[in-house]
Amino acid sequence: MSELNHSLYHDFPEYRERIHQLKLSDENFARMATEYHQLDHSIRGLETRGVPTTNETFDQLKLRRLQLKDRLFEMLQ
Repeated sequence: MSELNHSLYHDFPEYRERIHQLKLSDENFARMATEYHQLDHSIRGLETRGVPTTNETFDQLKLRRLQLKDRLFEMLQ
């Protein structure tokens, strides 16, 4: 169980300004960043509250978050 904050600003502090700029100027980036934030919030909620869910469901949520994070990081570079 991990209660780490995986927000984009936390994981990529060196790209803080670029994240902000892309959220304002790139609709695709903004949409993916919003989905990433919602997934991260849901995952942390499941972890901290111990809400019953299947391992498969939990793993799928984490995989999708990772896929989004990888894509967003590519866009930041």
